[in-house]
Amino acid sequence: MKRARMAVLGIAIAVAAAACGGAAAGSGGTSSTAASGSKATVSVRSVAGVGTVLTDSQGRTLYSPAQEANGKILCTGACTSIWIPLTLAGNGAPTAAAGVSGSVGSLARPDGITQVTFDGAPLYTFFQDTAPGQVNGNGQQDSFGGMSFTWHAETASGAAAGMAGTGSTGSGYAGTGPGY
Repeated sequence: MKRARMAVLGIAIAVAAAACGGAAAGSGGTSSTAASGSKATVSVRSVAGVGTVLTDSQGRTLYSPAQEANGKILCTGACTSIWIPLTLAGNGAPTAAAGVSGSVGSLARPDGITQVTFDGAPLYTFFQDTAPGQVNGNGQQDSFGGMSFTWHAETASGAAAGMAGTGSTGSGYAGTGPGY
């Protein structure tokens, strides 16, 4: 049984890394969402039916699970191959673009990497959002290591994101799996 779980985990990580085009957080590589140059770590973008959502420096929608609203990191291990933490490179501080009305900060993940937060909630990108303006992770529910998560796009105002453009995208992510 343990070998079967490890095989499923290995496949999930490989698929997610290929879909993201980069290293999964915690894998020793540089996160594809690390702050760079003069771009703000957290920006905003208007998405029809959803509202003005927070985005990373590449324009990808940022999410946070309801279960981490208190700032406690629960998405670890295999979870980070689907939900990629928005991390900081080096000793930098997160920055917010005009239009971000909440507080942008950071906290240390259990693996020691610094993750960006919005009003205390850790921020993530979704592995199936491959272009700016996509919100494929909005409203997703999944489970990793016995912990259930409900994910929502973070909005610039902190209000709940609308639900347009959510749900299954036909790409095969079912949201739950056998023990990952």
